[in-house]
Amino acid sequence: MSAAALILLGHGARDPAWAQPLQRIRQQALALAPGGVVELAFLEFMRPTLEDAVAALTAAGARRIRVVPVFLAQGGHLKRDLPLRIDALRGEHPGCELEVSAAVGEDAGVIAAIAACALATKTS
Repeated sequence: MSAAALILLGHGARDPAWAQPLQRIRQQALALAPGGVVELAFLEFMRPTLEDAVAALTAAGARRIRVVPVFLAQGGHLKRDLPLRIDALRGEHPGCELEVSAAVGEDAGVIAAIAACALATKTS
């Protein structure tokens, strides 16, 4: 395994079909970075949890993990809950550098893509 890994972090839902778009994003990321390590994790309701994913990646040799929240904005989970969980994980895995990106929905490219998609959407 590469010493670096990426975790795409979703909120999670009770319906397993909810994760399908995140699975497609993961597949696209792997296609764009052949040989890269990209995993999914969820804050609640689904597995793997963030803790499970970090533990598995560090056990496999990851020494640097970037967590990318696949959220539209920095809400309560990302402002309050995630920092606490990341701090705890840093204590549990001191040999691994954990970085957290901003919510993907705050990226200018993502905003432009959503706007373009909204404008192109036809009514049913």
